[in-house]
Amino acid sequence: MANLWDEKIPYNDEKNDFVPGITAYPAQSKGAVAIFPGGGYGMKANHEGQVIAEWLQSSGITAFVVDYRVAPYKHPAELSDAMRAIKWIRFYADKYCIDRDKIAVMGFSAGGHLAGSVSVHYDKDIYPETDRIDKESCKPNASILCYPVIDLGNYRHDGSKFNLLGERAPERLVDFMSLHKQVNENTPEAFLWHTSTDQAVPVMNTLLYAQALSAESIPYELHIYPVGEHGLGLAPDIPYVAKWKNDLLDWLKLKGWK
Repeated sequence: MANLWDEKIPYNDEKNDFVPGITAYPAQSKGAVAIFPGGGYGMKANHEGQVIAEWLQSSGITAFVVDYRVAPYKHPAELSDAMRAIKWIRFYADKYCIDRDKIAVMGFSAGGHLAGSVSVHYDKDIYPETDRIDKESCKPNASILCYPVIDLGNYRHDGSKFNLLGERAPERLVDFMSLHKQVNENTPEAFLWHTSTDQAVPVMNTLLYAQALSAESIPYELHIYPVGEHGLGLAPDIPYVAKWKNDLLDWLKLKGWK
């Protein structure tokens, strides 16, 4: 694993000295995928990180797993890590033989919220430049959102909201981090999937994001499966849902990642 920052890490302090990192899983692909595992912004699930990266690598897609900050860190520490990860991959694109204009973000659950956050807030001044890497763009070229947290309002996941924003977040910040409200004509295209029976993160999260993309005429691919609980990852025990993997690979091929 490489450190995301070589110097001072924005929004770190002496009590919480976690060092964000990034792990590469290289393959012979034109594009790359940065993966943000889920975990309610309180932890990171391995079956949505390393396992996903190894599957992508075995499928011929270069992948990177981002070890981003979670609670007790609050916004904007996690978004800073996501932005820095995209810049880091773009800065080292030649090293990994990938096209710097074909970098997708992929996230699961709260990791999907983080992937979506950098997709809609890439142009915000979240942290000051620290070195040459920060001169790169942090705008993803595409997003892959898997049963993502999107809305922090009516359809919120309480744990994710609390870990990210705290107990009494102002309404303006809740709206800022409710991603469907932040989509505009420059938001990257997306691949989305969810299950309609998800009891932890309601499927309305994905539907709201898809609706927002549609309103801006942004291309997307959407799959809603009728069975399956939250947090399925590769869904090895539900073959019907596991079809999302092949659909994603076809989509990445269509978009020129392979």
